[in-house]
Amino acid sequence: MIMKNWKVSQDELLLNGHVACQGCGGALAMRLALKALGENTVITIPACCWTIISGDVLYHALKVPVFHTAFETAAITASGLKAGLRMKGKEDTTVMAWAGDGGTFDIGIQALSGAAERNEDIIYAVYDNEAYMNTGIQRSSATPWGAWTTTTPVRHPEDKPKKNIMEIMAAHGIPYAATATPAYPEDLIRKFKKAKEIKGMRFIHILAPCPPGWKIPSDISIKVARLAIQTGVFPLYEIENGKKYTINYLPPEKLPVVEYLKVQGRFKHLKEEDVELIQKMVDENLNNLLRKHELTHGTLENIPKPEFYK
Repeated sequence: MIMKNWKVSQDELLLNGHVACQGCGGALAMRLALKALGENTVITIPACCWTIISGDVLYHALKVPVFHTAFETAAITASGLKAGLRMKGKEDTTVMAWAGDGGTFDIGIQALSGAAERNEDIIYAVYDNEAYMNTGIQRSSATPWGAWTTTTPVRHPEDKPKKNIMEIMAAHGIPYAATATPAYPEDLIRKFKKAKEIKGMRFIHILAPCPPGWKIPSDISIKVARLAIQTGVFPLYEIENGKKYTINYLPPEKLPVVEYLKVQGRFKHLKEEDVELIQKMVDENLNNLLRKHELTHGTLENIPKPEFYK
């Protein structure tokens, strides 16, 4: 492991007193995102874990204004907030919708698609823990194939592949979409800073490990998120204007997907042939992404391997 001094702001806009589970990837991601966006930010949060994490009304743990909204309305609420701020002459205030995968991939996708089609000037961040964790670990369309949830029990695990939300957003031709994870904080912060400077719809898909939902110890959340990158399960990349694909990192030696699966209790029931099928799906998705990067840049030689990814 290479050690280094992280170039991360010491400013904290996520305060003490929040009620996230230990090791919550969604809480870690919010902390880093706000370091990038700064205090001149307004956040809207629909029904999700973060409705609870932020704390009670008047005493919430975020040092920025927060508007709680209905499950399906994060994108349209953010659009309305931006319009109101614009009428007040506050063009420089960043408006961010912060939602879970249930409120993004499923219940909120109609408002999200509408905002993307209109190219609303907002940042939409989904912290994806791959199920409806706040209400009891029910499957969502972000739940990966083969995973256990309370509604896809071991005898009948999730039998559909995870919805490719990044391709759905790319199809709208929005200015910017990116994947990120708190396991690589400098990458996540860089992407939020980049999004802040872009006008129009920006979408950031964050893989956010959930210790109770993924059945992992709380102290290995970052390890699991890193394994998702190192096995190709969750590549780090950007899409600009729906067509320019840039992979941000490829591991020097890609690990087999079993290294990611075996540390999570939600996959412990999988048979060898199930793991082989997942490996095939991961390889196919990564190869498709590599082809798109090569079409954009004309080569695969320019994919960086910066120190902080190691």
